[in-house]
Amino acid sequence: MKNIRAAVIGVGYLGRFHAQKYASLDGVDLIGVVDTDEGRAAEIAAECATKAFTDFDAIAEKVDAVSVAVPTSLHAQVAIPLLERGINVLLEKPMAGTIAESEQIIAAAEKSGAVLQIGHLERFNPALVKLAPSITQPMFIEAHRISPFKERGADVDVILDIMIHDIDIILSLVKSPISSIEAVGVPVLTDAVDISNARLRFESGCIANITASRISADVMRKIRIFQPDSYISIDCAKNAVDLFTLDEEKTIGHQHYNMSDSDALYAEVADFVDTVRNGTTPVVDGRAGLDAVKVAYMIKDGMILPEK
Repeated sequence: MKNIRAAVIGVGYLGRFHAQKYASLDGVDLIGVVDTDEGRAAEIAAECATKAFTDFDAIAEKVDAVSVAVPTSLHAQVAIPLLERGINVLLEKPMAGTIAESEQIIAAAEKSGAVLQIGHLERFNPALVKLAPSITQPMFIEAHRISPFKERGADVDVILDIMIHDIDIILSLVKSPISSIEAVGVPVLTDAVDISNARLRFESGCIANITASRISADVMRKIRIFQPDSYISIDCAKNAVDLFTLDEEKTIGHQHYNMSDSDALYAEVADFVDTVRNGTTPVVDGRAGLDAVKVAYMIKDGMILPEK
């Protein structure tokens, strides 16, 4: 079986790691990295033993699969022409800055038959993967995702930048339509919302309370799930899980799992490569990416902002 020929477009903070993963995978040839910053492209190319380009057209006919890790505002502009040419795309989250652009990206993939995978990395977090089969009837979910401010990602608000991780996770677990949303948000360091809280009510009866902030001094990425007879706490930052269960005799059992040596990005890129090779459906396909963007906009559109 021939090797998958891959490239990375946009080798800033995240793109660099994508390039590293492709370079380390068996059965993959990293043909090159592309960035409008010639110096940055050359730096990452040297690090990954590949070639540097500033224009993707130079290698378009030589690749089977591409990671796109450019700023969100450029996702549609970069991804659509690739998909139209039948090139398989792993597109970093959020899928796009708008619902309309997300739909256009899906249409391009469906028309050409190219694989479209969205980079919702937490779906490959080993802690979440470990416990996902145990989450069968979530009734209350609480998610906190807070971190210090970083310039990267600041082209969108905290909902599309950070909260969308937990939106995607929760949608994958609850599998029920949303009946209502309440949300508040505050801009602090940018003109967009930098800290937000949203309360999602699902038709199943589940309620999800999500807090996201990019102005904290600390880092926290935790999600807690409550369901009949069990409580699950997942620390996405530490790849650790605590599972508390109540048996028929009303005795509480506790199991702790630590998977700190696992690499979620490696798993994500490897899954994308396998999907391209085998023609299967990605774990996080375009529809899942679109669903997350739609809910993000439901939150944004219904948000209560402080008076100026």
